[in-house]
Amino acid sequence: MASAPQAQGGGSDWRPKANPWLIAVSVTMAAFMEVLDTTIVNVSLPHIAGDLSSSYDDATWALTAYLVANGIVLTVSGWIGRLLGRKRYFLICIAMFTVFSFLCGAATSLPELILFRLMQGFFGGGLQPNQQSIILDTFPPAKRGAAFGVTALATIVAPALGPTLGGYITDNASWRWVFYINVPIGILALIANSALVEDPPWAKKQAAPLDVIGLSLITIGLGCLQVLMDRGEDDDWFGSPFIRWMGVGAALGIGGAIVWLLSAKRPVVNLRVFKDRNFTLGTISIATLGFVLYSTAVLVPQFAQQVLGYTATLAGLVLSPGALVILVLIPFIGRLMKVVQTRMLIAFGFTVMGVAMVISSYIPPDVNFGTLVICRILQAGCLAFLFVPISTIGYSTIPRELNGDASALFAMVRNVMGSIGISTATAVIQQGTQIRQAHMVHWMTPYRAPYNDYLDRAKQAYLDAGLPSMQATTAATTHLLSEFRRQATILAYHDAYLLFGMAALVMVPMCMLFGPMVASGKPGSGGGH
Repeated sequence: MASAPQAQGGGSDWRPKANPWLIAVSVTMAAFMEVLDTTIVNVSLPHIAGDLSSSYDDATWALTAYLVANGIVLTVSGWIGRLLGRKRYFLICIAMFTVFSFLCGAATSLPELILFRLMQGFFGGGLQPNQQSIILDTFPPAKRGAAFGVTALATIVAPALGPTLGGYITDNASWRWVFYINVPIGILALIANSALVEDPPWAKKQAAPLDVIGLSLITIGLGCLQVLMDRGEDDDWFGSPFIRWMGVGAALGIGGAIVWLLSAKRPVVNLRVFKDRNFTLGTISIATLGFVLYSTAVLVPQFAQQVLGYTATLAGLVLSPGALVILVLIPFIGRLMKVVQTRMLIAFGFTVMGVAMVISSYIPPDVNFGTLVICRILQAGCLAFLFVPISTIGYSTIPRELNGDASALFAMVRNVMGSIGISTATAVIQQGTQIRQAHMVHWMTPYRAPYNDYLDRAKQAYLDAGLPSMQATTAATTHLLSEFRRQATILAYHDAYLLFGMAALVMVPMCMLFGPMVASGKPGSGGGH
């Protein structure tokens, strides 16, 4: 592997003709549009199912199709970029993502929507990795921290805004506008990137022989994994033959792909980038970040809607202040990275994330909107200390020729772990609620005084409201059972937050393993500084 100075040297005299910051904004605009689509559709699914005369379970295939295609293309986007030329491939992705966004909004049946979402995910998968590699080539190492602050808009702010925006659009217009909103953004991004972005000499179109075996194994492995993660809870996980087959396909495909890609002379994606210690640790860190970020982006609005009875719009608004805090903090992180070791900032971010999750595991049943917003701000604020430093140090010692493969793998791991985080959160809530109910039911017996006291008070309340004795008894029992299920669900949410808190805290000591980072073309003097 090239040493740190060599990794960024040689050919460093190339600079884009346009203003680098305009390039950063234009490529981030395209990536923001794509990342937003991973969460904006979630709250619209009940409306989509009703309008297209399908069940909610069938409508979730619109999410699954997108994630499957997206995850596969993320991995091989570096190879496609070499085949077509990076700028050309990026523009094709923007244009076709925009076209299929319009077609999704115009879909007249669920099969049409699923097909268009599949194609939307296929072309959307090339946007994030190309955004990252363009940023890497546009900015010298010393300025990448600030540049990654711009890209954070797409990676950590978009998932938080998705449910809010999706809920507002669905409640006040139509679910179709969740897709139509991409059209003007896509057209603007296409024009801007066409005018501003250019390929450096090492990213232009070049011979890229097709690695059929590697591509096939990646397609099977990641495709099966995404289906398993997205459909597992609905299909009773490995109790379903379909999910078992998906598990076998994922294991064989991913395992076979790793073996093949490490032994092939010209693999579709170069796994040897993981020989770089900083990149490997950065990938593990960003995977954990994706695992927690996407799971809590689901947990918070789901808790607000299912337990507290919030509307989709109000539940989404719980997430928005956290996103604003991230926007405020990110400019300061770039300055902090000049005086504080990068690995210390990452360790601090994971510590705050873990503590915030543990605090959230004590949310009371009668929590109000303001308290919920504060909890989310604590959960989200730490992301500013994670994404920019992790991205900066993770790429710092990668040779520029491997930027495409590194960006593809970095984005793929983050998104796949995000899917796993969402599935884990859903499974913990569903199964945790059942486990809590099984434990709590032993206390719901007429032989226990608290049970009788609660039932008597509830019955008296219904009697005072004018119900006959028999109806009051039935209503009181129904109320008690409803409260019983509600409290079991709340305890399951507590368990989920505790799990994700532990995942974040485990990363803290690992941050100390980061090595020196290139700054201004020279190796850093301290670990990850």
